[in-house]
Amino acid sequence: MIARILSFPLILVLTGLSAVAMFIPSLHALVNEDHSVSRAFAYSGILGLALVMVVGLAMSGRERVGQTDLQNLLSLFLAFSVLPLFLAVPFYEGLETTSFLNAYTEMVSCITTTGATLFENPARLGDTLHLWRGMVGWAGGLLIWVSASAVLAPLNLGGFEVTASAEPGQGEAYSGRFERATAAKRIRQITLQLGPIYIGLTCALWLLLLIGGDRPMVALIHAMSTLATSGISPIGGVQNGTSGITGEMVIFLFLLFALSRLTFSSDTVTTARPGLGSDPEFRIGVLLVLGVPLLLFARHWLGAADVNETPNIYLALKALWGGVFTVLSFLSTTGFESADWEVSRIWSGLGTPGLILLGLSLVGGGVATTAGGVKLLRVYALYLNGRREMERLVHPSSVGRASAGGRRIRRQGAFVAWIFFMLFALSLAFVTVTLAFLGMEFQEAIVLAIAMISTTGPLVQVAAEDPINLLQMGAAAKLVLSAAMVLGRLETLAIIALFNPGLWRD
Repeated sequence: MIARILSFPLILVLTGLSAVAMFIPSLHALVNEDHSVSRAFAYSGILGLALVMVVGLAMSGRERVGQTDLQNLLSLFLAFSVLPLFLAVPFYEGLETTSFLNAYTEMVSCITTTGATLFENPARLGDTLHLWRGMVGWAGGLLIWVSASAVLAPLNLGGFEVTASAEPGQGEAYSGRFERATAAKRIRQITLQLGPIYIGLTCALWLLLLIGGDRPMVALIHAMSTLATSGISPIGGVQNGTSGITGEMVIFLFLLFALSRLTFSSDTVTTARPGLGSDPEFRIGVLLVLGVPLLLFARHWLGAADVNETPNIYLALKALWGGVFTVLSFLSTTGFESADWEVSRIWSGLGTPGLILLGLSLVGGGVATTAGGVKLLRVYALYLNGRREMERLVHPSSVGRASAGGRRIRRQGAFVAWIFFMLFALSLAFVTVTLAFLGMEFQEAIVLAIAMISTTGPLVQVAAEDPINLLQMGAAAKLVLSAAMVLGRLETLAIIALFNPGLWRD
C-alpha cells in the first residue's frame, strides 16, 4: 500500500498528508468550542483529500514510471513554494482578520522552518492557529530530515557535494553489477528509519518541558520548534515560558542535534573514525558555542579593569548561560532567546549585539539537519583549504598529510564550498538590493535578507535596533521575503539543478 502511494509524485503525497493533518487542529478547536476555526480546518482537509483523490484517480489510469531524483527535487521545491497556498487556506479562514497573502507568507515561513511571524502579538492568534503553525514547522523539519538522504544526497546537493566525487546535481556512477534503489524505496526506508527518531525526540522534549512547568500547548509547540529549528512560539519565545532556566537547559541539549547529522544518523560520516568526537561539524559547532560567549564574558572584565567592582558570581553565571544558550540557538538557526540574554548583553557592555547573531546565523548548523545557513561542513572545507595554502606559503614543496577523503574535502570539496559561498553571497546581495529598491532602509534590508536566507526568522526582532514589523510591509516585499525563504531552505545549488534539461525532457 505504501509503495503504491509513493509511486505518485511526491508533491501529491505531501498534499494528501497535509490534508489529513488538518483534522488534528480541527479536533482541537472543536474540543475548545471554537467552531468557526474547527470548520475551517475540517472543510479544508476534506476538500484537500477530495482534490488529491481526483488527481490520483486521473493518474492511475496511465502507466507510471518511478519518480526520478530530479523530479523529487522539483516536488521538494513545490512543497516549499506552492504547498503553502493550500496550508494557508484554513489559517486564513480561521483567523478572518488578515489577508490571504499574509497567511501564505506565514505558512512559507513555517514550512521552511524560518519562523518569522507577521503577528508580533501572540494573543491575536488562538491556540489552534498556534498549533497549526507549530505543526507545519515541525513537518517542514521532518521533510528536511528525510529529503536530505532520499532526495538531496543522491544528487550531491545540500552539503553532500563537499564530500562527494561527482558534480553537484549529478548522481555518482555505480557499477553495472549493482542496481540502485529507486527514489520511492529510498523515501520509504529513510522515513521509516528517521521518522520514529524525530517523533520520539519531540515527545521526550515535550514531556521534559511539561515537567519543567510549561502548559501542554506551549511545551508541545516549543518541542516541535526546537527539533525543527523553526523558533515558532505561542508566547513570543522561550524567555516568556514558565519552565525558566530548566526548560532552557533541556532545549539546549536538543538543539545539539542541529550541529551534526551524526547525532541521530550515520549517513553523513566524513571521517574514517566514527563518533561525534571525530566529526568536524560538531567540533566546530561546540567551539563556537563555547568560544563566543566566553569572549563576550571576558569583555566585561576587560572593560572594567580599572573599576573597583564587587564580584557577583550569580550575575556572572547568568550572563554566561544567557550567552551560551542564545549562541547555540542562533547557530542552529532556531532563534530562541534566553531569558538571561539581556543580562549577558549588559554584562558584555554591547548595546545591540545583532552583528554577532547575524554572523552565527550565516554560519548555520550541520549538513542534512534542519538548520540553515552556509553549514559547518562547508566552513570546515574552506578552513582545511586555507590552512593547506598557508602551509605551502612557508614550505612550497611540502606534501599535505591527509587521507583520501580529507584530500577530497580540501580540494574539490573546498572548491564547491567556495562556489556555494559566492552564490550565497550573491543571493544575499540581490535580496538586499531588491528590498532596498522597494523602499526599505539598508539596515532593515540586510537584516531581513540574512534572516530569510539563513532561515532564522527571529533575527527580525532581535538583530536590529528596533524590531521590524513584517505585517506593515507591502505585498511585493512579502513576496520577495517568501522567495528568499524558499531559496534559503532549498539552497541555490539545488534550485540551479532544477534547470537540468533531463528534468524537462519528458
